[in-house]
Amino acid sequence: MSKFWSPEVRELTPYVPGEQPRERLIKLNTNENPYPPAPAVEAALRDFSADHLRRYPDPTSFALREALAEELGVDTAQVFVGNGSDEVLALAFQAFFRQPRPLSMPTISYSFYPVYCRLYGVERRTHPLDDQWRVDLDAFPEEAGGVIFANPNAPTGHGHGREAIARLLERITDSVVLVDEAYVDFGGESAAPLVERFPNLLVTGTFSKSRSLAGLRLGYAVGSRELIEGLERVKDSFNSYPVDSLASALGIASLGDHEHFDACREAVITTRERTRVRLETLGFQVLPSQTNFLLVSHPAFDAAQLFVGLRERGVLVRHFNTDALRDHLRISIGTDDEMDSLIEALESLCR
Repeated sequence: MSKFWSPEVRELTPYVPGEQPRERLIKLNTNENPYPPAPAVEAALRDFSADHLRRYPDPTSFALREALAEELGVDTAQVFVGNGSDEVLALAFQAFFRQPRPLSMPTISYSFYPVYCRLYGVERRTHPLDDQWRVDLDAFPEEAGGVIFANPNAPTGHGHGREAIARLLERITDSVVLVDEAYVDFGGESAAPLVERFPNLLVTGTFSKSRSLAGLRLGYAVGSRELIEGLERVKDSFNSYPVDSLASALGIASLGDHEHFDACREAVITTRERTRVRLETLGFQVLPSQTNFLLVSHPAFDAAQLFVGLRERGVLVRHFNTDALRDHLRISIGTDDEMDSLIEALESLCR
């Protein structure tokens, strides 16, 4: 521990990202898309002039926000973009959740939320999932200093429909409700259309999952002009140029290729359901999922030992060593061939 650190830094427990292995493994641990970005992205990358890089990018990212607004059916002024949805979430914590009252979140959800709370001095109150491992929307109190949850939830996979979110917003009106939709394109229902009715709703999303651009770092938020202006105030007090010119051009290109987007999304969903059935045949308990991953456990085999055994057989999945999740593995959905290798490895381990 360095004597040069600020006192607050000594108290931090940083977020631990999924391993990016150096050896050759079937990588099913970080929920990346198994398919390449749209051909339009490759074409835009090939045609991008290096001369653009000598100038700063548009600090408002207007062209990208305009393309996103058209895709999401909102006004450009209701869209904010950033360097990955993690950055957008961090800015939201600073803009909206540093309140006298605690921020409400599920006990099990995206593990970056507690990290941001510690980093920005946000008091939090957690609420257990229901008996079917779903986010319990009724548990969030009306007097909360804010509400945040992933929908569909990570790492459990369940998603609430738009009407359920609307009922939550009809009840909680005096603080920001942030719905993190990183995985919504794999079977969920977006709450983005609700921003017209509810000025306290902020919906975040990412290009990393369904658009196969995790290496680009591009995320966004949709909300009322009041909320977007709050994000802009924090962003412009920190980094006026979070989205570079190349990322903006490639993001716009990906939004225009609907055929590729739909084909890849459907392929992931089909493979997910096929894998779920095969895992259940092996005796695994598999939570229903509207994401590009499955959360599974086996009543007869230790999850940590299965994790090690899979890695020894060239397959990398995610094991969370926490009290709530240590009996589970989170398995990202890969190609059919990759999932066949997973099942083959598990067949040798679960006998």
